[in-house]
Amino acid sequence: MKKLIFVTGGVCSSLGKGITASSIGTLLEARGLSVRMMKIDPYLNVDAGTMNPYQHGEVYVTDDGAETDLDLGNYARFTNAPISRANSITTGQVYRDVINKEREGRFLGRTVQVVPHITDEIKARVLAIGKEPDVDITIVEIGGTVGDMESIPFLEAARQIIHEQGRSNAISVHVTLVPEVAGGELKTKPSQHSVKELQEVGIQPDILVCRSEKALDESLKRKLAAFTNVEFEGVVSAHDVSTTIYEIPLVFSEQGLDQFLLKKMNVESRHADLRAWRDVVRRIREPKRNTRIGVVGKYMDLHDAYKSVWEALGHGGIANDAGVELVRIDSSRFEEPGVDHAELLAGVDGILVPGGFGQRGINGMVAAARWAREHKMPYFGICLGMQIMAIEWGRNVLGWSDADSAEFNQDSAHAVVSLLEDQVDVKNFGGTMRLGRNDTHFIEGSKPALAYGSTVVSERHRHRYEFSNVYRTEYEKSGMVIAGLTPDGELVESLEWPEHGWGVGVQFHPEFKSRPVAPHPLFAAFIKASLEYGKKRA
Repeated sequence: MKKLIFVTGGVCSSLGKGITASSIGTLLEARGLSVRMMKIDPYLNVDAGTMNPYQHGEVYVTDDGAETDLDLGNYARFTNAPISRANSITTGQVYRDVINKEREGRFLGRTVQVVPHITDEIKARVLAIGKEPDVDITIVEIGGTVGDMESIPFLEAARQIIHEQGRSNAISVHVTLVPEVAGGELKTKPSQHSVKELQEVGIQPDILVCRSEKALDESLKRKLAAFTNVEFEGVVSAHDVSTTIYEIPLVFSEQGLDQFLLKKMNVESRHADLRAWRDVVRRIREPKRNTRIGVVGKYMDLHDAYKSVWEALGHGGIANDAGVELVRIDSSRFEEPGVDHAELLAGVDGILVPGGFGQRGINGMVAAARWAREHKMPYFGICLGMQIMAIEWGRNVLGWSDADSAEFNQDSAHAVVSLLEDQVDVKNFGGTMRLGRNDTHFIEGSKPALAYGSTVVSERHRHRYEFSNVYRTEYEKSGMVIAGLTPDGELVESLEWPEHGWGVGVQFHPEFKSRPVAPHPLFAAFIKASLEYGKKRA
C-alpha cells in the first residue's frame, strides 16, 4: 500500500519543517525508494506569485509554470522527486475550487461545509500525487504552526487520512522547539505543549524532531518520549550544524531516523547509500580554494528572497572544489553621490545580478554591470540581470543616455526592454507572466553553450518584459553577442559581452535547477571564471 508522511510544526514558525521533510526524502531515496513531496500553505493567496519577497521570500517556479513556496526549492535540491503545480496546495486554491464546484451544481444542492467538502478536496489532492505506480511514499509538509486557525482544515484532513489508511501507512512527524534558557539548560515544556495541541486535533505524532542549538542527550530524549507518547527511537535531535544544511540528512541518519520510519511503515529497503551527500559536505568543509562573489540586488536584507541563487552559487563552488563567500551589496549603494565603485567591489572576484521587480536600485545595477564589463570582471545576469546588461550597453556603448526598460521608464525613446504585445493590456498580475519551462537555442561556441555542452537547453522563466527586437540589429552591429534565442528565433534568451572573460546574461532562472549533487553548469562555469579572475588579481 502507498505510504504517507505528514510533517507538522509546533511552538513557532521557521523551525525547519521544509528541511526536515526534504532530509527525510533524501534518506528514503538513498534507500532506493521513490518519493513525492508536497507543500501545504494555509494562506488565502492562490499562489506565491504576487507576494512581496520581504513577506514570503523567493517564488520558486516549476516546469509547468506554478509560482510556489520556496520550500519546494528545498525539495528539488534534496531529492529527485519531480516538482509541479500538483505539489503545492494553498487555502486559496482549495476554497476556489470547492466554490467553483458549488456554482456548477456538483454538490447537488447540499450545504457546502468545511467538513466534509473542504477536507475532501484537500484529501483528494494529497492522495493524487502518490497514485503513480512507481511512487512509494508521499511526504506532505503542512505549513504554519499547530494551533493556528488557518491550519485546522489541513490537520483535520491529515487526521482523517491517518485514521482511514492506518497508522502503519500514514505517519506523523512533528517538528518542535527545545529552547535553551539562561545557564544553558534545554527546556522540553514547549515541545510537550505543542504535542498536546496536536493530540487535541486527533493526531498522535510518531516522530518528534526537536530543534535546538545543541544536541539533545539521552535523558532529555527519554523525558520527551515519556511525556509525549512517542517511542524513544522516534525522538530525534535536530541541533544546529556548523557547516551546511546538506549535513542534516547525515545527522538524521546517524540517529536512525530513516530506519525507524521504515520500521513504523513496515517497509523493506536496501542499505542507505549516502556517499554523494558525504562528498558534498566534505567539499563544503574542506575547499581547496576560495572566491568572493558580489551579489548586487534590491532584496539584500532578506536571505530567503534569493534562496535558490545563494544555494546555486554554493553548488558552483562544490563543482570547483571551492568555497564561495557571498558579498551582498544593495544596488542603491552604487547610486550614492561620490561612491567609489572599486572600493565597493574590493576583493570581489565576480558579480551576479539576480532577478527582481520595480525601479529601486536599477541605476546602481547598471553601474555595477558597467564596472564588470570595463574591468573584465566575470558577470552573471539572471532575468533582470540580463536586461541590465542591455540597458548598460545601450547607455554606455551605443550612447543612448535614456536607454531603459519600459518597466521603469515608459517615456524612454530607447526602451531596449519592453512588454510583448500580448502583455500590454494585462490587468491581472497573478500567473500571467512568461512562466515555466521554455527551450533556448544557443549559438555554437558561446559561453553558455560551452558551459552546458549543448546548444539546446530547457530552463524555467518568470518575467513579463523582454529584450526589444527593435534594437537587436544595432546591438549586434555594435558587438553585443546575442548568444541565445527561443526556438522560433523571436525572443532573446541570452546576451554575452564580446572580448570578455565571462560576461553572460540569461532571461531564464537557472538557479531553480541546481542541486548540490548536480551543480548547474552556468553557475559552475561562472564560479570557475571568478576563481581564475581572483587568481590573476592576486
